[in-house]
Amino acid sequence: MQSIYAMQQSSNDDLAKEEKFLNYSISKIYDLYVLMLSLLVEVKDLADKHQEISKKKYLATKEDKNPNRKFIEHPFFVKLKNNTSLTDYIKTQKLKNWKDDSEYVRLLWDAIKESEIYSNYINDTKPKSSKEERNFIVELYKNIIAPSDKLFDYFESHNITWVDDIPFVNTWILKNIKKINEHTLFDKNLLYKDADDEEFSMELFRKTVLHHHEFTEDIDAKTPNWDTDRIADIDLILIKMALVEFMCFPSIPTRVTINEYIEIAKDYSTSKSSFFINGVLDKLLKNYTSSKKIKKTGRGLL
Repeated sequence: MQSIYAMQQSSNDDLAKEEKFLNYSISKIYDLYVLMLSLLVEVKDLADKHQEISKKKYLATKEDKNPNRKFIEHPFFVKLKNNTSLTDYIKTQKLKNWKDDSEYVRLLWDAIKESEIYSNYINDTKPKSSKEERNFIVELYKNIIAPSDKLFDYFESHNITWVDDIPFVNTWILKNIKKINEHTLFDKNLLYKDADDEEFSMELFRKTVLHHHEFTEDIDAKTPNWDTDRIADIDLILIKMALVEFMCFPSIPTRVTINEYIEIAKDYSTSKSSFFINGVLDKLLKNYTSSKKIKKTGRGLL
């Protein structure tokens, strides 16, 4: 959607160049995912470093000499630290962010150690189940890391496409916390379910760009009280992307397509756009179905 919008706004017709940038932007999502996870390791290491410094103080207290290591030795942090695939990915992709901008590691550590979540965890002497340990990381991530404005601003300044990727990556991490261990594989190819999934993204983009003019007349016919120029650009793009899915992707149910684009409209367009898009797509679906323009494979796909 964003790539199509960018092409139209710039009057750029270099499809190959935009496809290359789209591929690059998608691949960078995985870098963001790895950076967020590696940030946890960096915070853990910083906490460990501070404890070692405190031990060597001239007037070290009993607490300094025998610090509470529950946070530093948390099973999730240890697994991430020992994951060679994560380490190799960071080296291969040259993700030096937390070395070059270590103040963000410190800012996050300060926010964590001052939080009630951290305090309750550190001071609770009861043995914890693996689920309880995992819940601590989830709460830490949901309430301190994910909402961090400073991190958001930092990522925005490094890659403008990450602004929209951050919510997805945060959800992805929360979903995977219980699965990640020292043997988890980190690879950009894991962004896609399979080769067909990867091809779908390029085909949807390519076919919408190449055929979007063909749908304008159909949209005009179903919006007689609207001048096309008055319809939000994003709304038109979303409608046309949905129509491409109707016509060119036989395995995707039409109702799934409509629901997906309604949800996208809620995030990226006006408050009334989702209702407008739903109405237009419903009318066009009936028209295309009656004229047998849509050919779906499998049961219940219409």
